[in-house]
Amino acid sequence: MKRATFALLTIPFFASAQNWPAFRGPDASGLASGNAKPPISFDGKEGKNVLWKVEIPGLAHASPVIWGDKVFIATAVSSDPKKFRWGLFGDVEPSDDVAKHTWKVYCLDKMTGKVVWEVVSHEGPPKTKRHPKSSQASSTPATDGKHLAVFFGSEGLYMYDLEGKLLWKKDLGNLNAGWFYDPDYEWAIGSSPVIFKNLVIVQCDIQKNSFIAAFDVATGKEVWRTKRDEIPSWGSPTVVEGPKGPELVANGTGAIRGYDPMTGKVLWTLTAKNSEITTPTPFTGNGLVYVTSGYPPVQPIYAIKPGARGEIAPPEGQTKTDNIAWSMQRGGPYMPTPIVVGDLLYVLQNNGILAAYNAKTGERAYQNRVTSKTSAHSASPVAADGRLYLAAEDGDMFVVKAGAAFELLASNPVGEPLMATPAVSGDILIVRGQNHVFAFAEKKP
Repeated sequence: MKRATFALLTIPFFASAQNWPAFRGPDASGLASGNAKPPISFDGKEGKNVLWKVEIPGLAHASPVIWGDKVFIATAVSSDPKKFRWGLFGDVEPSDDVAKHTWKVYCLDKMTGKVVWEVVSHEGPPKTKRHPKSSQASSTPATDGKHLAVFFGSEGLYMYDLEGKLLWKKDLGNLNAGWFYDPDYEWAIGSSPVIFKNLVIVQCDIQKNSFIAAFDVATGKEVWRTKRDEIPSWGSPTVVEGPKGPELVANGTGAIRGYDPMTGKVLWTLTAKNSEITTPTPFTGNGLVYVTSGYPPVQPIYAIKPGARGEIAPPEGQTKTDNIAWSMQRGGPYMPTPIVVGDLLYVLQNNGILAAYNAKTGERAYQNRVTSKTSAHSASPVAADGRLYLAAEDGDMFVVKAGAAFELLASNPVGEPLMATPAVSGDILIVRGQNHVFAFAEKKP
């Protein structure tokens, strides 16, 4: 395997390392620290502002996670690989890639891309098929700086230390997530684990017997499991700090729910119209929890106040209550999770249309197309230094200035399909493509 390609740039030492511990970084916010300054302009094909580029085998849409000087990557390598499809299409037929797979985890050096270690988690044919646009390794790992949780769906939940030693593994059974109308249309798991205190939590919304469960990080012992009356979903849960304590927020077709993350007890429920397919992950900004979905015809956006208890669904015709700052039934995104930067909520549709809203009131500031009408977006936006980074499936990364008026700063070719959400660490933007992981950093004198 080709390990790494190094760019001939003079790159300074990045002293202020920033951790990006899970999907969309800290608290699933998608926000890098205030002093992070990844490049505006780069080119993965021509080598412009490329710190390093390393080939990773297999097909996986799991995002990179970062702790200190380590970047962690999950992948699934098929012995008879079938190409995945990207773009705007609505097929439901799963891929026929059911040959023997090898599920692996890589640790890369953040500054050089060198493979520090790699381990095999599981080998065998996949227990469920995948969507032609998906992969057998779409769940992003999570780390607390001591442990690395890697979720491969039906192939198990694995806990490693940061040196690659397996601490424990759990078989959670056959997790068949797919088209709710027909269980034969299997699309594979997409929800990512979260680590909170001494627990790793996984949301498993599947065809039958959906649940959310927590396991002891150190031992793998199941601490609690709560049944969910839900059809398959692909979003990840998020822990937010509320005025009455922490809340574990999980999206779902039947209801949006808040749980006690230490016990699994349901704290509040928002039983209202929601999309039949829920993919975006709940996240916080400006003291609110944003939960969205975009599968038509119902495409809601809810801005929920933490601390609620009981049923909080707004009465018919109302868009806000004591527990909901604002809401709307149109405008939610199908795949990408939105992001709050400053006072604005940015919602990226999978067709490349970006809308900005007042994050506190829901008033729309603008709506503008970022990409061509044929481009598609699955990756979620991330932000750093007052800029949004938007990865398109066809291999371009768009940089948009944060603000109440749309301003496209750059369109950067990466050179291969982009399905995974990027990660930011200090001045480095880590991008996972179909075949490689790229590190982009500004060339310095």
